[in-house]
Amino acid sequence: MRELPERYNASLLLDRNLEAGRDARTAIYWAGGQVTYGELFKLACGAGRALRELGVRREERVLIIADDSPAWAAAFLGALRIGAVPVPVNPLLQRSEDYDHYVDDSLARVVVVDGLTEEKVRPASERAADPPRLLRTVELAAGAEFEPAPTRRDDMAFWLYSSGSTGKPKAVVHLQHDIPYTCQTYAEQVLRISESDVNFSTTKLFHAYGFGNSLTFPFWVGAAAVLHQGRPAPAAVLDTIEQRKPTLFFSAPTLYNALLNFEGSKERDLSSIRLCISAAESLPAEVWRRWKDAYGLTILDGVGSTEMLHIYCSNRTDEVRPGSNGKPVPGYELKILDPEGQPVETGEAGDLYVKGDSALALYWAQHEKTKRSVLGDWFYTGDRYRADADGFYWYEGRSDDMIKVGGLWVSPVEVEAALLAHPAVAESAVVGVEVEGFIKIKAFVIPKSEAAAGEALLKDLQEHCKSRLQRYQYPHLIEFVPELPKTLTGKIQRFKLREQEAAPA
Repeated sequence: MRELPERYNASLLLDRNLEAGRDARTAIYWAGGQVTYGELFKLACGAGRALRELGVRREERVLIIADDSPAWAAAFLGALRIGAVPVPVNPLLQRSEDYDHYVDDSLARVVVVDGLTEEKVRPASERAADPPRLLRTVELAAGAEFEPAPTRRDDMAFWLYSSGSTGKPKAVVHLQHDIPYTCQTYAEQVLRISESDVNFSTTKLFHAYGFGNSLTFPFWVGAAAVLHQGRPAPAAVLDTIEQRKPTLFFSAPTLYNALLNFEGSKERDLSSIRLCISAAESLPAEVWRRWKDAYGLTILDGVGSTEMLHIYCSNRTDEVRPGSNGKPVPGYELKILDPEGQPVETGEAGDLYVKGDSALALYWAQHEKTKRSVLGDWFYTGDRYRADADGFYWYEGRSDDMIKVGGLWVSPVEVEAALLAHPAVAESAVVGVEVEGFIKIKAFVIPKSEAAAGEALLKDLQEHCKSRLQRYQYPHLIEFVPELPKTLTGKIQRFKLREQEAAPA
């Protein structure tokens, strides 16, 4: 990796574009039009000045609870520029109470809000022991240039909250040098991103995956980002692709599947896209093949995490194995260990550990969790993987999602992939449930609209799985459901299905 100077501030993402003469080049396309790099730089300087006027000092936190927009990017980069710590939070949470934890945990001095979030966030800020000030995105305006704070490359830069699939979300602390590290590894060496690219990500900026896709990666090289406001429904996503003509399209497996199942989607024009990327959960091989057949486009599936900031293991354009997460990204190392901490044999499943310089510094105010997860240079992911003889990594599920049936481990991902290969299945999720003291495999299935849910389809799905999996892996129980519990970024929350099954009738 190219060495950074000792004094480094990550807001220099914008300065590097001005120095390269890209002032008039489009940085962001959004519902309000487009914003150039020169305009965004002035807006970020204005945001930094506004935060200073509200009393924000170096290393104090600034919550950003707003939908994707140029003002979001300006608030984030403006906070970095004054040496403060921006903390993005999901703007799509439903209740005011959902934000109490973020306000209290971050000890934020200021919360940046927009028209979507102000009504929800204001009561949460007023309930705080030390109420933060609110700064509306509509109040942000262009400001005069000022030098960035002389932060060091190893100083705290920003936080990202974990998805919170179990327990309260944890603040993942990242350093100033983490952003350029992901740009020089995944963005440059896997995406081969250049200033001629236009990035469109259905995952939003508050999420580590969307943050790289729509802000740090394009700004690193002077490319453009397409920001989509609201939830990424298939119709809106397809309309945006046809209108903005992105060259790089980033999404999650659930939405790729939803796009394929959306009526008329195969007649839509996706010809501008040179490469599709998937992360957030493992992409079933069947969805990969259907997408390739429908559009002639390759999806590069990879795995990343909030703790590592972005993707650290990925397929490549010249090395694709559908159903796998590919090979380690240059700059990262992986190892798979058994419960005793010993390397497993090739092809055997174990716990995945990753090493790379974009790793979190710590979990904020979570000392014990940090000690369990950050082990020297290595981060314990909590994922179970196996690596084949060719060096491709295959996801076996979360360590707490694995199902032990008759003394044998079953990966819910494998069963879900088999179910998705059936023409009558739109979506599926698999968990282990207790039946008369024994663990059984239960599948929750959303049938396609033309399929008739009933005993006949249930038996057909079981036989279909038996023909594709080991006999002990087929779902003993199948329930047809209209929807599955998911995070707002599209991950299926299997723990909610387990809790539902364990609850007394």
